Amino acid sequence: MPGSNSNYIFRIAQSLSRTLYSVIDNMSLVKCGVFFTLGAILSFGLGFSCQITTLLIIATYLATGGWKFIWVVINTLPRDAKALTVLIKLKLATKNHIQNNITIPMIFTKTAKKHPSKPCLVSEEGTLTFEEVENLSNQIANYFYQAGYRKGDVIALCFPENRIQYVCYWLGLAKIGVVAALINYNQRDIALSHSINAADSKAIIFTQDLSDALIDVASQIQNKVRFYCTGNMSPNQVLSTVMLQSELTRSPTYPPPAVKVGYTEKLFYVFTSGTTGLPKAAIISHSRFYYMTVGATSLANMTENDVLYDTLPLYHTAGGVVGVGSMIVLGCTLVVRKKFSASRFWDDCIQNNCTAAQYIGEICRYLLATPAKPTDNQHKVRVMFGNGLKPEIWKMFQDRFGVKQMGEFYGATEGNCNTMNPDNTIGAVGFTTMIAPFLYPITLIRFNKDTGEYLRDRNGICIKAKPGEPGELVGKIVKGDALREFDGYVNRQATDKKVCPDVFKKGDLAFLTGDVLIMDTFGYFYFQDRTGDTFRWRGENVSTYEVESIISNHIQLKDSVVYGVEVKGLEGKAGMATIVDEHKTLDLLSLTKALQKSLPPYARPVFIRLASEVDTTGTHKLKKVDLAKEGFNPNIIKDHLYYLNSKTQQYEPLTVQVYNDICSGKIRL
Repeated sequence: MPGSNSNYIFRIAQSLSRTLYSVIDNMSLVKCGVFFTLGAILSFGLGFSCQITTLLIIATYLATGGWKFIWVVINTLPRDAKALTVLIKLKLATKNHIQNNITIPMIFTKTAKKHPSKPCLVSEEGTLTFEEVENLSNQIANYFYQAGYRKGDVIALCFPENRIQYVCYWLGLAKIGVVAALINYNQRDIALSHSINAADSKAIIFTQDLSDALIDVASQIQNKVRFYCTGNMSPNQVLSTVMLQSELTRSPTYPPPAVKVGYTEKLFYVFTSGTTGLPKAAIISHSRFYYMTVGATSLANMTENDVLYDTLPLYHTAGGVVGVGSMIVLGCTLVVRKKFSASRFWDDCIQNNCTAAQYIGEICRYLLATPAKPTDNQHKVRVMFGNGLKPEIWKMFQDRFGVKQMGEFYGATEGNCNTMNPDNTIGAVGFTTMIAPFLYPITLIRFNKDTGEYLRDRNGICIKAKPGEPGELVGKIVKGDALREFDGYVNRQATDKKVCPDVFKKGDLAFLTGDVLIMDTFGYFYFQDRTGDTFRWRGENVSTYEVESIISNHIQLKDSVVYGVEVKGLEGKAGMATIVDEHKTLDLLSLTKALQKSLPPYARPVFIRLASEVDTTGTHKLKKVDLAKEGFNPNIIKDHLYYLNSKTQQYEPLTVQVYNDICSGKIRL
């Protein structure tokens, strides 16, 4: 192994030597020719020594614009050096894990042996030590292995809110090679049954809180699945249910039978929305789980001594991978809460001695909206990491709550473009190195805003966006490289739609994030918007196609469109539906019930516009752009407008006064 690692490090050093070529490649051929000619004249024509010639060429390079690159190097070298250290660490670990078939459950077992009595998972329900989590996950693994489930089988997990047993279930299933499908507990009706079917689930593990939702969709589930309930549930004729609580107490705590699982194989599925409509099952492999965790926690300077406060949903990447991963890989104590509470946030951090916490932008905004109190600065939280923190409140948040580092990061659930802001650069969601970009090949490419087509040069290669110019973030796919692979979705067609050819060079492939960013001269990325027919609200991606389908099916009208609109002071975009109601016959109350039944809260339109007609002469996307620009302002829109009252959960008229109260923050959406 030592010799092998030395060779591996040598290959990395060899690739670094190509940095000079990268720099030269960025200059025009004409400029290179001029410098070469100048050197020849100075050295052979005028007889200057090699040292003098070199100094004069460098001086000329700096005077003709080269100083800009040197200035970038001076400002970004410490940042890039730290990132390179993390990258080398990940590559070495990946090589070792692939050779020895090391998986996430194996890594946790090693961590549990190191910290058996240390608190592992903490919540309102109680505390589990690392040894207790290991034993419980073994019981789960042994039970389902004895029940006949084998490597490659899929079992859906439907847990309401954050429960500490949740992690134990997918961890236990992973020990026998069974893939857990982490279902969004907000889903209902079509979206819920679709997620279960899309994952090809053979069984469903759920809590009694979600029994009604599963009963409603039982007839829509394609496979003959078995139902397992983790709590007490009244017998019913629809779900033939196994009560797990009593079964698991009889299951042994010793390790389950050994199942050979590769490091790059599937760990679990996470569901994400996209332009195609209903949720897609994105594959999270063992390797992806590991490098997302190590990348984020390393740049956030976390260690095994940290206590992480995580109120984000455990079925999502941020909370369920990066948050849980810090516990599994590093050995941190993970404190979870069933639901986020602004009033309890800092009190919980103080009570549990938390030194780190996770966020989405809305959490930071809600915390700032709470009345100031002494506990604002009595906690030990030194770092928070997440995404969606608006630049306008960044410094205000740090000043008030005394959090030294905000680790804003970007990471598409299924993609290979993960990046993080490691140095508190306000507004940046991450960065790419400007010194040696080939080391981590992610970039921004230009596209036509009206048609969505990618702009290419005369050779058919995608044109990169310049600093200050918006572009879609893409990541080069390298087959066989666990850090550059695109694991994709269960659905192959959905995977193919996220891949673009000829991006960095002819014949290559790159992952399309669907997100528009802007890069500055130092390589920092700043989020701008989503592309396509999706928008982000309440920390979730909302598919306009899915919402449009629900509305159209209910009201039996062909013309209805959904889009996102900006609301002053809020992160993301609020959903708005424009519905053609020429004869004013729409029953808003009935529509509200349909939306509540079929859509999670974050996907329900916040605003509704009833129009006598909608212009359909242009393309569908262009129409949406025009409507989105008009927003929800009753001062300029003459159609009837309504907003979803968050207290009554009913649509009420959106008057000028209501509009002003929403913009000022008096009315919370």
